[in-house]
Amino acid sequence: MENLVKRNSAFPSINTGLFPSVNTFFDDFVSRDLFDWADKNFTTIGSNLPSVNLKETEDKLEVDLAAPGLKKEDFKVEIDNNMLMISSEKEEEKEETRKKDNYIRKEFSYQSFFRSFNLPEYIDESKIEASYKDGILHIVIAKKEGAKRKEHKTIAIK
Repeated sequence: MENLVKRNSAFPSINTGLFPSVNTFFDDFVSRDLFDWADKNFTTIGSNLPSVNLKETEDKLEVDLAAPGLKKEDFKVEIDNNMLMISSEKEEEKEETRKKDNYIRKEFSYQSFFRSFNLPEYIDESKIEASYKDGILHIVIAKKEGAKRKEHKTIAIK
């Protein structure tokens, strides 16, 4: 006998006991928030856009970009007209051969990303440092001497 089971969704599933994972396939597929990308890890939606933390202190701006599995040589960090540009391209090719089994397997992969950030006018483009450790690209951008950040102002809506 089949039991009708209500789960926390709009679709009931029939539980036969034989293939419980198949019974919920349609329900799981339809209930996912495919278009809600807020605060998601982009690898779950097929993208490799790394997460970034931005921090501003009295004398510098700091950028931390999470990119595990890369090497410092894989990154390109540039600044042009107060635009910070961080990119990476990595190609990998693996080949495995066993002559006795007449077996050849060849795989290749390509991974890239590009992130850019508009920087404020008060940064000092001549004082930028970047380092990569434990999967985090850390960039420190100094502010110009005597430069002060403009005060935060709230605009009234009429």
